[in-house]
Amino acid sequence: MTPRPGRLHKLAVAAGICLLALATAATALTLYARSLPPLDLSRAGDRSTVVLDREGRLLRPFLTADGRWKLPVTGEDVDPRYLAMLKAYEDRRFEAHRGIDPLGMLRAAGQMLLNGRVVSGGSTLTMQVARLLEPQDDRTLLAKLRQAVRAVELERRFDKAAILDLYLNLAPFGGNLEGVRAASFAYFGKEPKRLSTAEAALLVALPQSPETRRPDRFAEAARKARARVLARIERAGLATAGEVAAAREEAVPAARKPFPSLSPHVAEQMVAEVPAQRVHRLTLDARLQKSLEALAHERSLGLSPQVSIAILAIDNETGAVRASVGGVDYFAAERAGSLDLTRALRSPGSALKPFIYALAFDNGIAHPETMLEDRPARFGSYVPENFDRGFQGMVSARKALQLSLNVPTVELLSALGPQRFLTRLRDAGLSLALPREGGAPGLAVGLGGLGITLQDLTRGYVGLARGGEMVPLRFREVDCSFAVILGERGETRDRCRDGSGMDPGSTPRSARNDATSLPNEPGRARLVTPVAAWYVADTLLGAPPPLNAPPGRIAYKTGTSYGYRDAWAVGFDRQHTIGVWAGRADNGAVPGLVGRLVAAPILFDAFARLGIDPRPFPQPADAIIASSNHLPPPLRHLRQDVPKTVAAITTPQLRLAFPPDGARIDLSTASLDGLAQLNLKAAGGSPPYTWLVDGAPVTAPLRRREAQWAPPGKGFMRISVVDGSGASESVSVRLQ
Repeated sequence: MTPRPGRLHKLAVAAGICLLALATAATALTLYARSLPPLDLSRAGDRSTVVLDREGRLLRPFLTADGRWKLPVTGEDVDPRYLAMLKAYEDRRFEAHRGIDPLGMLRAAGQMLLNGRVVSGGSTLTMQVARLLEPQDDRTLLAKLRQAVRAVELERRFDKAAILDLYLNLAPFGGNLEGVRAASFAYFGKEPKRLSTAEAALLVALPQSPETRRPDRFAEAARKARARVLARIERAGLATAGEVAAAREEAVPAARKPFPSLSPHVAEQMVAEVPAQRVHRLTLDARLQKSLEALAHERSLGLSPQVSIAILAIDNETGAVRASVGGVDYFAAERAGSLDLTRALRSPGSALKPFIYALAFDNGIAHPETMLEDRPARFGSYVPENFDRGFQGMVSARKALQLSLNVPTVELLSALGPQRFLTRLRDAGLSLALPREGGAPGLAVGLGGLGITLQDLTRGYVGLARGGEMVPLRFREVDCSFAVILGERGETRDRCRDGSGMDPGSTPRSARNDATSLPNEPGRARLVTPVAAWYVADTLLGAPPPLNAPPGRIAYKTGTSYGYRDAWAVGFDRQHTIGVWAGRADNGAVPGLVGRLVAAPILFDAFARLGIDPRPFPQPADAIIASSNHLPPPLRHLRQDVPKTVAAITTPQLRLAFPPDGARIDLSTASLDGLAQLNLKAAGGSPPYTWLVDGAPVTAPLRRREAQWAPPGKGFMRISVVDGSGASESVSVRLQ
């Protein structure tokens, strides 16, 4: 049937009107789009500052200036199932449309006409991003039009992956949570990389109404919203009926979890140094850091509430800090937890002794088998004593260091010179603080009479582990971007380094295994030669371990400062060096705070948590391996006025034969002419013999092993005998 001309005319007019309307609408839309200001993407760039470990694991995030958690995230950081569920629930044709989904908008309009209310908004993910970039309080058609225009603009400027990243970063999740990564940490305590079906469904549901569905406040509303998402993804085939049923039974988180706060002291320091930088990637290892923080907390439970513990773990090859525990609890006021105690100046006690021996070996003053004398001695007005108040007599330098004997150490330092010792340490880049009285440094510096930080002390041991070559501590993981290097004198430097931690173009370490490194080259100073460093490492490898610890695994040394204020233990193998300090932040005394008893067990436990079997130290080719009597004559004994062979000085060990230790002596049966007389007898040793009671001499030096003494009264007394070699023996008795 042929249409009548009148009808054709009407159809033509109607078509013309429609085309005109469409053209007018397109023109109006174009003019409206041109009237809009440029799209403001500043909200997308306003992210939380985050501190990451060497593998990109989160150590600590920081709130933004407006008090919100906005952790940066990309689609690669999120569970793929979550992304699939998000698209299935929010925007099924996300990959196909160009910002606006006409079918989705027609569906939303039809649902509104049929139900008399808004059932679904018809907004695409791109339109939601536009709304999040330019928040509007009103929900009018004009606002919807603006979102549509912005969505088209976004699609022209960015690819789909970038738009999805914008959504993942900007979507609200209730309270001060913005972005899926912040929500995952707050509600599940983990990265969004691996999510359960229930967790992913909840994160899909929350942005639609983040405040009324907050699981920590409105758990039932959150559960119902999650159930709707689960029903949708089951219909879409993204989960089986069994998975959905299990997800429905999974509890909704009732409270927010705390964000990670590992190594808070280092994190704050790094952010303060470069505040404009949003992502700080450090050399720390999050797993090791968490383990050592737990170790410090566990060991602190057996100590005074005011005592804190600091631990530093360093990679010997690069100087990279793998863990830094600045204190037991950052928020503990009684422990001054906010202070980074790895940077606090403290007296090292005996922990500096290995450097005295290393420099003595390096300067040809001694050898590990050189015989030293441990006997009462006076160096001007300075009279050192051993920790146990006893003396060992003639000992090798190896044994003297292993037993941490004070008199042999001071004798070596006297031969080396205190000023020379301090100069070498400072030239190697260690910062030392001398007492404020000033004047020339004395021999007491060798036993802890100065101040040093755990960072500097541990760095010195790293130098010994590296064959005497020093390296700066490195806290930032860098790849020719920005680095902060703690170098000579502790100052901060910018360095561009590759992944090996070396300056671009610098000589590999294997080619620098000599003593020619320039002292003023940052990180390349040499403390001692490889042979001297190996002598010390081999000696400390034989130091007696703490109770229940295996021997011969690490080279280590302990230290206890005067007055029991600081307990130290620093140890190393070929790969790592770990330093431990325990004490009060206010430098108060702690009775019983001894390095060997408190810090050493923590050190061995820390090495066990590394999970790496230690490797032996390679012996340098020019190391002298010989007993004392086979050494060159100048190295057999530090003093030149004694025999040069062990055979010439070997005598039976000194022993106090009478009275026996713990004896109760009735003075009435030991009287002569009405005066009490006590016989004293020694066995072994070499003359002359000097007898002391409570530390005071009661006889002149005697050639005989027997003596008599008239006690002044009754009570407990300590009787000692010292032979001609300086060996001593003591007993405690009760006179009644």
